[in-house]
Amino acid sequence: MGADVEQARYTREQRQQYREKVRRDLDVFERMLSHSQFEFDRPMTGIEVELNLVSEDLGPKLDNKAILEQIADPDYQTELARYNIELNVPPRPLPGDSAFELEADLRRSLNRASERAAELHTGIVAIGILPTVMPEHFEGDWISENIRYAALNNAVLDARGEDVWLELEGPTGERIARYSDSLAPESACTSIQLHLQVHPDRFADHWNAAQVLAGPQLALGANSPFFLGQRLWAETRIPLFTQATDTRSVELKNQGVRPRVWFGERWITSIFDLFEENVRYFPALLPEIYDEQPEEVFERGEVPELKELRLHNGTVYRWNRPIYDTHGGRPHLRVENRVLPAGPSIADVMANAAFYYGTMRVLAEEDRPVWTRMSFSAAEANFEEGARLGIDARAFWPGFGDVPASELILRRLLPMAHEGLSKWGVSAAVRDRFLGIVEQRCLKGVNGASWQTTCVERLEARGLTRDKALREMLRLYMEGQSANEPVHTWELPSA
Repeated sequence: MGADVEQARYTREQRQQYREKVRRDLDVFERMLSHSQFEFDRPMTGIEVELNLVSEDLGPKLDNKAILEQIADPDYQTELARYNIELNVPPRPLPGDSAFELEADLRRSLNRASERAAELHTGIVAIGILPTVMPEHFEGDWISENIRYAALNNAVLDARGEDVWLELEGPTGERIARYSDSLAPESACTSIQLHLQVHPDRFADHWNAAQVLAGPQLALGANSPFFLGQRLWAETRIPLFTQATDTRSVELKNQGVRPRVWFGERWITSIFDLFEENVRYFPALLPEIYDEQPEEVFERGEVPELKELRLHNGTVYRWNRPIYDTHGGRPHLRVENRVLPAGPSIADVMANAAFYYGTMRVLAEEDRPVWTRMSFSAAEANFEEGARLGIDARAFWPGFGDVPASELILRRLLPMAHEGLSKWGVSAAVRDRFLGIVEQRCLKGVNGASWQTTCVERLEARGLTRDKALREMLRLYMEGQSANEPVHTWELPSA
């Protein structure tokens, strides 16, 4: 939800006008899908990386304004809380050795940013949930200095009409059960967003494929096992984000009203299905109205920006989000994959991306797509299982039945990823390096979440308190991240 807004609260009249404008945008979008020329000849990929700021004691550093001024790089932007920033990577094509170039660019950028931040006694860490975040960090002046964050916070709490209830339980019985009077817990969730530009006629195939892949992605890449000092899900970010941004009261949940953070409920036949669902089911959170008259722009043969429709889409938090955008006077469509957490290392991020882009290519082009042989509820169950158990999850897959997710990846999905990257024109060296990391993660049964939990268990066995164990684990984590070694190779404290 990157669009600028101009006010923190809105009137009833603005909401009514906005609803009408969004519907007009949707009508024009439907016409565009039938008549406009969308950019797709050179499919582009893009990555966004959300990051945490930590002080010298490894607790959250709530000072992103000063850190961004110190970094002085327009690729870095604010995020919801003052201890969050985001790195936006310019889009680029996949073929050849471009992934090596991207890895080098990411490392250079983060190294430079880390060096500049260190001058202000601040560290930068990519991790799904910062394990040293505690309830006191959600009090007082926690929100970033951008009116859109205040507007979003107001909108979610106003729509809900009461404080947000958080309730999560981990595999060993540790749990969180507490109210929050703001969106602050959502800021603990930091992710990687992977973008893929696609042809309008093939959008449904790619979105359906991304939904199928979401469960194995989480099993492979989970990296968020701790929140408020408790060991919870392997990818706690999934239920936490869902609950922290829920605009529904208990009664609306009981009525079956759809949540704002949404896996979805069906396979689609067009990108229009998703935008139409957004308009039908979800009231506006940020009813900002712009001057564009979309019908007039379209009828002049120009490309409308459809700002209201795009802003509304940005406040419906699908794990695979449809994107309409324009560049250089031409429209394009993207699938934005929001499933994965940030980290552990850039090498791991690149491995996760290679697995996603390669597997997606094959799944979307199969003559008999897997989603025609698999219920949507099975894909959703895989998604929840991957988030809950991570590398230890099991998954259902047609022709395999219910199997360990790591076995499914090794036997079925990893060969797909190799094939798909080859079809993209990605070099053998890139495929071998990054998909080799995926293979070793599965063979060793180690991802970011399992490394974190094992590390804390061993430190606690030495007599450290949970707080000290989390801080020491984070220190070791940051060393591994700085070295850019894949997490399955990181050393653990002796038992």
